[in-house]
Amino acid sequence: MELVTGAGLLLLLCVLLPLCFISFQVYKKQSQLPPGPTPWLFLGNALQKDVLPLHSSYKKLMKKYGPVFTIWRGPKPVIVLCSYDVVKDALVDHSEEFGGRPPIPVTDQIFKRSEVSKTKDVKWKEHRRFILTTLRDFGMGKKTMSERVQAEAVCLVEEISAKQGKAFNPTRSIFAAVSNVICSVVFGTRFDYRDPVFQEHVHIIDNFMNFFHSPFAVMYNSFPKIMDLLPGPHKNLALDCEKIFASFRERVEAHKQTLDPQNPRDYIDCFLIKVEKEQHSAENVLKPEDIVGSVFSLFTAGTGTTSKALLYSLFLMAKLPHIQAKVQEEIDEVVGANRTPGMEDRLRLPFTNAVIHEVQRYENQTLENIPRAMTCHTAFRGFTIPQSTMVIPLIASVHFDPLQWETPEEFNPGHFLDEKGEFRKRDAFMPFSAGKRACPGEALARMELFLFFSVLLQNFTFRLATEDPEKDILSSYMKYKGGGVYPQMHAIKRSI
Repeated sequence: MELVTGAGLLLLLCVLLPLCFISFQVYKKQSQLPPGPTPWLFLGNALQKDVLPLHSSYKKLMKKYGPVFTIWRGPKPVIVLCSYDVVKDALVDHSEEFGGRPPIPVTDQIFKRSEVSKTKDVKWKEHRRFILTTLRDFGMGKKTMSERVQAEAVCLVEEISAKQGKAFNPTRSIFAAVSNVICSVVFGTRFDYRDPVFQEHVHIIDNFMNFFHSPFAVMYNSFPKIMDLLPGPHKNLALDCEKIFASFRERVEAHKQTLDPQNPRDYIDCFLIKVEKEQHSAENVLKPEDIVGSVFSLFTAGTGTTSKALLYSLFLMAKLPHIQAKVQEEIDEVVGANRTPGMEDRLRLPFTNAVIHEVQRYENQTLENIPRAMTCHTAFRGFTIPQSTMVIPLIASVHFDPLQWETPEEFNPGHFLDEKGEFRKRDAFMPFSAGKRACPGEALARMELFLFFSVLLQNFTFRLATEDPEKDILSSYMKYKGGGVYPQMHAIKRSI
């Protein structure tokens, strides 16, 4: 009997001692970090609805703890930065200190399973420089790229026109159009919207983006080892991404067989040429195995965010027909019906440009940010943040900062118009982040948003297929977003 009791006590100690140790470590860290909501043991704040998602809770947390506070993903602390002044201070004035990128288990696991090398922090500067140089070489910010986007916008108009005004879900069409712009740069070609392989890739990228911002991804990033043992959407997503990786590998091999170093056709050719030139160099940073991961990153970043913003813009126009009508009136007066809007029209379409910017400002409340990591111990706003600590500069708090915007809770294109009705820039507009980790494809994304949006509104009037009684636009959109299904719409062909 005593033996059984002793064994029971030993087992209890084996359970309690690790718990006590973890509790002590969390308490020790907690006492040294900015204040925040009390974490649960093991779980942190992951399942606390009054903490996550941050875009819903940050105002209450900010009011209680200040603009710099700590939340916990499992046993790991995350510093959250709120308001324009604080986020700008971190990303711009302390860009080096806040310029790291922490491991993100969701993406790391997908790349690991697919045996694709993902660019680490030691490579990111060279990789970023290469992306920017290559995109510029293929026309980013130039007329040649503008003409590519315009041509794809015309294809999108033809695709939507084929619906003949019947209710449809625009998600696949929008994703395909935006993806084709990236395809033209990466592969040197575009694809038919009905190509089954292309459709599958678009669907997988859409699923990847939805999963990345889902509560399930938060749980996975908090407890990756435990989640790997459990079934769930992360298992299927990894298998789906492997299909894309396999397809990209085939294209890379085909490029190798026809490569002409003197005449690069696309991004893949440029990557292969760079790797070949530097393979015997001491400064060789990018490896052959990096190319597939680089292409995948371009596709997800270049397709997902722009597509989501365009879809949101159509939803807003359907919910706000008076705004839609004013955009169309301006396009009719400036561009007319006999030509496609171009980037040269942007200055002459201030209201249209303002609406696009306001869509991005308003849309960011529905997204969480990709985290940063501290590159060194840093004194910031009265706190000392340890090296490697994860940080979330919350762009939603910048875009809804009442000190920066006249009516932050309302969709108001006037935020980007001066008293003369001309377009004005706003410092507190950060949809592509800021500082050294700002999106390298920002110029291309801005071009796509303006051209696709203006061409679509030139040709169609968008209406929701089902009357939506919800007056609050954000609540209405989150209802669809939460269900994972974009609302059906009618695209009524306009006659000018």
